[in-house]
Amino acid sequence: MYLSRFLSLHALWVTVSSVMQHYPSVWGHYDVCKTQIYTEEGKVWDYMACQPEARDMIKYVKVTLDPPDITCGDPPETFCAMGNPYMCNNECDASTSELAHPPELMFDLEGRHPSTFWQSTTWKDYPKPLQVNITLSWNKTIELTDNIVITFESGRPDQMILEKSLDYGRTWQPYQYYATDCLDAFHMDPKSVKDLSQHTVLEIICTEEYSTGYMTNSKIIHFEIKDRFAFFAGPRLHNMASLYGQLDTTKKLRDFFTITDLRIRLLRPATGEIYVDEQHLARYFYAISDIRVYGRCKCNLHATGCKEENKKLFCECEHNTTGPDCGKCKKNYQGRPWSPGSYLPIPKGTANICIPSISSIGNCNCNPFGSVHDRCNDTGFCECKEGTSGTKCDKCLLGYIWHSLGCQPNVCDKELLQCQNGGTCLKNMRCQCPPAYTGILCEKLKCEKDPGGCSQNSGKGSVSNSPLLPLTTLLGVTGLFIF
Repeated sequence: MYLSRFLSLHALWVTVSSVMQHYPSVWGHYDVCKTQIYTEEGKVWDYMACQPEARDMIKYVKVTLDPPDITCGDPPETFCAMGNPYMCNNECDASTSELAHPPELMFDLEGRHPSTFWQSTTWKDYPKPLQVNITLSWNKTIELTDNIVITFESGRPDQMILEKSLDYGRTWQPYQYYATDCLDAFHMDPKSVKDLSQHTVLEIICTEEYSTGYMTNSKIIHFEIKDRFAFFAGPRLHNMASLYGQLDTTKKLRDFFTITDLRIRLLRPATGEIYVDEQHLARYFYAISDIRVYGRCKCNLHATGCKEENKKLFCECEHNTTGPDCGKCKKNYQGRPWSPGSYLPIPKGTANICIPSISSIGNCNCNPFGSVHDRCNDTGFCECKEGTSGTKCDKCLLGYIWHSLGCQPNVCDKELLQCQNGGTCLKNMRCQCPPAYTGILCEKLKCEKDPGGCSQNSGKGSVSNSPLLPLTTLLGVTGLFIF
């Protein structure tokens, strides 16, 4: 009775566990690459598409400036105060920490509440253009998940281009143009993201929204990732299933939000007027207090983690994949061409795991005692014996214990299936019975085998030779308890 009650409760737990595995929190299913579920064949791995969580990618960036000597302070120079272009007694001096403005101050924590910033030299060589390229490199493919935000301390530039690279800076393409006059600067009609649609979301535009000149309240420039997501997921991004479906089926859309490097091309500083005041050139320069880039490591839906080693980011690949982006199958797992995971079907996606090569079948090392065969089957997995689990069939399911010849059912258990009539459980393998008892659980009297019956004194525990044993003896009240 106890055993059947235990098995019923175990079956209920299995059912609840299996159900819970299929109802993760909203969009959390892409945070789990695989999970174990119970089927009629036993406990097996269920593989899913997965990806790392989004994070502040600025923590892992490397920044370079071109020209390299464009930062102010070497030699020291004075510049005009923000908001008061005729008060020009501020000093930039690279040899003094309080007066220096090096590039790393674009990314320090104080930049979120600006009191520190990077600053270029002033436009002292006018009319020669004052131009700077700021390159942000990750040495890793990343997927953008939020707006790129750049905070200027010098007024937003009159002309600027945000560019991206997908091949580690070998080639570049524009993301967006910024200007006070798009037609004059780039021969483009001005547009905003709100002018786009699902069909034109990949269009490269020039916007005049962020280039209003030399004003204290006009510091921030955006590249609007979320507004582009909204064309597919709705204004509040409540329908992410639609967005994921589009990303899965439209490669150009997915690549649009994918980068290895960003480049900020500053082409003309904020002037706030049509003509440059040549008598006060110290008022013209670039200064940036903060850059924000949020995204996730691109792992082709084959990893939940992304770690940093030797200042490089690597995906912690699952699904028998490998490489910085999980972009290829492991050795001996090239039984079919590598493929990225798929967001579809919603909600779990498709893992598209790499399977063993035909030449490697007979090698992935199935445990000879736990597996039906000593080699993988044609799907690349070991076929486990009853009560056995694990990728190599070297682990036991609940209710089984590993013996020298594999997983065997527990004969006894100190907490659940106890030996009866005072017997002692030895290593879950057998019951050590008192002298008068025998059987797997010490449930039988030895005297039953005696031709003289049980009337003779057979030691401790002598009982009547009646064919009907007392109920307490049958139930084993000395050790067994009932729910």
